[in-house]
Amino acid sequence: MKERKYRFNPETLTYEAEDIKFSKLFLKSFIPKFLTASVLGIIFFYAFSSFIKSPDDFLADTKNNDIKLKLELLNNEMDYTVKTLAVLQHRDDDVYRMIFQTPPVPASKRKAGFGGSVRPKIYTNIENSDILNNTIQKTDILSKVMLVQSESYNEIFDLVKNTEKLASCIPAIQPIALDDLTRFGSSFGRRFHPILKIWKMHTGVDLTAPRGTKIYAAGDGIVFHAGNSSGGYGRIVKINHGFGYTTFYAHMSKVLVRPGQHVKRGDVIGLVGSTGLSQAPHLHYEVRINGKPVNPINFYYEDLTDQEYYDMIEASSKAETHIYE
Repeated sequence: MKERKYRFNPETLTYEAEDIKFSKLFLKSFIPKFLTASVLGIIFFYAFSSFIKSPDDFLADTKNNDIKLKLELLNNEMDYTVKTLAVLQHRDDDVYRMIFQTPPVPASKRKAGFGGSVRPKIYTNIENSDILNNTIQKTDILSKVMLVQSESYNEIFDLVKNTEKLASCIPAIQPIALDDLTRFGSSFGRRFHPILKIWKMHTGVDLTAPRGTKIYAAGDGIVFHAGNSSGGYGRIVKINHGFGYTTFYAHMSKVLVRPGQHVKRGDVIGLVGSTGLSQAPHLHYEVRINGKPVNPINFYYEDLTDQEYYDMIEASSKAETHIYE
């Protein structure tokens, strides 16, 4: 196919027709337009693929956002669980274990899940990898903390099963009957020793009563010392009640039990005297928990009314402190 085109001839001063081949026309007209269209097409393709997602990409993003939201909610729930466990740990150490005179769980064991090496990141270079690794680490911590707490509760449960035995072993009565008691001597605490003439911790209470007055075991237990002793106690009976409790009964005129003997609360174990470092008949009585002396009057709740208990505390606080060991 030929296309007619006219060109002006200056020599003849006329327009003369000339023939233009199709190939030449194609090269001059179509090729530039084709190249321009191709470049623009490539540009539009990359722009479209970069800013406009395909249906599959859109669905994948929706799923990833849903997973991220669920992981964030799970993290919030775990944070709340950690706070709840902290409250349970406080009750466990400061309430339940205090009741049963059991040492609290060591802090090093409590914090086993928070210290030491941290599990290396499992997921990297994937969507939501940071929050996913954080969730896994929190799960590790919670599993360790709950394991420690579960073991602690198992221990408390075993103690609860022995509650009846514990109740009978606690030194819960006054070792001298109120009717036989003349007055309270030295109370628990630091005082000026009347014989040694030095300031010294008085690790028990002195209960004044006539010589020969009966002395009662304050709780169930096993006698582990009965007889003379050093340190100014004179004739003394020591009873192991279990659960960390021991009681001392000093300055006896007569001991009525023997080492290894099982005694019940209220059994007569000796008679009031004035042996050892003592100036008059009285009973020096001590309560110890895990070897540490504590104020015995805090345990007189078995055989006293509330009023009698408060009267005893008041009398003990006003007791003279210059007479007895």
